Amino acid sequence: MRQHTVIDSPYGPLTLVADDGVLSGLYMTDQRHRPAEETFGPRDATPFAQAEEQLEAYFAGTLREFTLPLRLAGTPFQRSVWDALRTIPYGETRTYGQLADALGKSGASRAVGLANGRNPIGIIVPCHRVVGASGALTGYGGGLPRKQRLLAFESGAALF
Repeated sequence: MRQHTVIDSPYGPLTLVADDGVLSGLYMTDQRHRPAEETFGPRDATPFAQAEEQLEAYFAGTLREFTLPLRLAGTPFQRSVWDALRTIPYGETRTYGQLADALGKSGASRAVGLANGRNPIGIIVPCHRVVGASGALTGYGGGLPRKQRLLAFESGAALF
């Protein structure tokens, strides 16, 4: 059973989606690869109390690592990339090539980038912490301005 709710954040409204009570999606407005609204199920905030609490603490600057149960639906390779994203420490970045190397897939930086772009649980699975080989900000499903703001926030350069 799917359910969803929408919460406010410093980055605009966030749509949280749960499958059988487990968080399976966090989508921003106008996000690339955002599923159609009708796939989110009925609106019901019940399964999202812990996610809302942790997101609120993250945006307040008091939480650096999420401890929510997640249901990440994707290919085995995508899930391995999303698992690797969760190992990038708060306030740090990695390149697509570094992630590929960490997965034992040297030379697969494009595939890592594609999987990164399909991350269904933005912010909590921190795909915003991945940058280009030169350190430049490259693609982000939520838009480069949001990526820039999230990275600045985590580095302490911007306070909300």
